[in-house]
Amino acid sequence: MKPISLVLISVAALSAGCQPTTAGAPGAGKPAQVAAVGVHTVAPQSLSITTELPGRTTAYQVAEVRPQVGGLIQKRLFAEGADVKAGAQLYQIDPATYQAAYNSAKAALAKAKANLAAATPKVARYKELVAIEGVSRQDYDDAVAAAEQARADVEAAAAALDSARINVDYTRVAAPISGRISRSNVTPGALVTAGQANALTTVQQLDPIYVDVTQSSTDMLRLKRELESGSLKKNGGQARVTLLLADGSKYAQEGKLQFSDASVDPGTGNVVLRALFPNPKHDLLPGMFVRAVVDSGVDEQAILVPQQGVTRNPKGEATAMVLNKEGKVEQRVLATGATVGDQWLVKSGLSAGDRVIIDGLQKVRPGAPAQVAAKPATTAAANQRAAQ
Repeated sequence: MKPISLVLISVAALSAGCQPTTAGAPGAGKPAQVAAVGVHTVAPQSLSITTELPGRTTAYQVAEVRPQVGGLIQKRLFAEGADVKAGAQLYQIDPATYQAAYNSAKAALAKAKANLAAATPKVARYKELVAIEGVSRQDYDDAVAAAEQARADVEAAAAALDSARINVDYTRVAAPISGRISRSNVTPGALVTAGQANALTTVQQLDPIYVDVTQSSTDMLRLKRELESGSLKKNGGQARVTLLLADGSKYAQEGKLQFSDASVDPGTGNVVLRALFPNPKHDLLPGMFVRAVVDSGVDEQAILVPQQGVTRNPKGEATAMVLNKEGKVEQRVLATGATVGDQWLVKSGLSAGDRVIIDGLQKVRPGAPAQVAAKPATTAAANQRAAQ
C-alpha cells in the first residue's frame, strides 16, 4: 500500500502547485484607480448679449424721377450710375411751347398793369368832382369798380406768368435728391407726359443706408421680459448693430437701431427692425443680403461653459458632467442659449462654483468618483527635475 500512498501524495502536491497564487499578485487588495479629469469652474461674468438676424439693405431715400410737363426729350445730361447733387439737371424737355406761353403771360401782365395805371388816377379825379357834384355818384362808383377790376386783372396776369415760368422750369428735369442715379429709361427724342407712370430714372441716397432685419415675435417678447425682470439690462440708449456681409467679412462701420415695426407679419410671425449705418464708401448697395448682430443688452450674471464640456443626451437635451463636492460625477441637464466664441451661454442647470468636466469625459460616468488632474509642470521645473 505504500507505493499507492506515495502516488496520491505526489498528485496532490502537483495539483497544489498548479493553483494560481493570489496572495502575492500585484494590485491584490488595492482600491480601483480614480479617474483624473480636467474641469472648468463656473464663474458668472458680465456679458453683452447679441442677436444675429438676417436682413437686407435699403436706400435711405429713393426718388423716382418723372416729368411734370409733357414734350420731347432733347437731351440727357447725366452719366448712368454716377453720383448727382440735388437740383442738378438730368433731362431737357423741348421748352418752345412753354416759352411762348410764358411770353404771352408776360404781355398780358403788362397790359393789365397799363389798365390799372389808367384807372387809378381816374378814381382820384372823380372823388374830387363828386364832392362838388361835378360828376354823378354813379360815375364815381363805376370808376372805383373799374380800378378794382384792373387791380384784379394784374394779380391774375401775375399768377398766370408765374405758372408759365414754372412750366418753363419744369422742362429742365432736375434731381430731387442727392445720391446715385440708375440707368435712364428714355433716350433723346422720346415723348413724355406729365406725371406718367414710368419713371425716367431713379436716384437713391446711399449714405447713410438702412438695414431692415427680421426678428421673430417670440424672441422679441422674451427679450422684453428679460429687460423688464432685470435679468438683462439695457446697454446705453440706442442699441448698437454690427454687420456681417454675404462673404462672411465684417462691415467696418457700426450702426444704430432706429425702430421696430408696429405690427407682426401674420404670415411669418416676424417683426421688422430697422438700423441705420454710415456708408461713406458706398460699400453697401440696396438689396444686399447681410446678417445684423444686434446688441440686445447686458447680462451681468452670464454663465459661459466651453463647448467640449456640453453634450446631448438621446432626448436632444444639453447635458454636462459636474464634479461635486464629494468627488462624485453628476450629470446635469442644461438650458443653453447662443454660442459666444467657443463657449455656450447657459441659462439654467449650473451655478457659481460648479466644476464642469471638460477633459476626460470618456473616463467617467454619473456616480463614479473622479478627481481634478494635477496641472502639468512647467518646462523649467521639468528640466530641473530631469537634471537631478
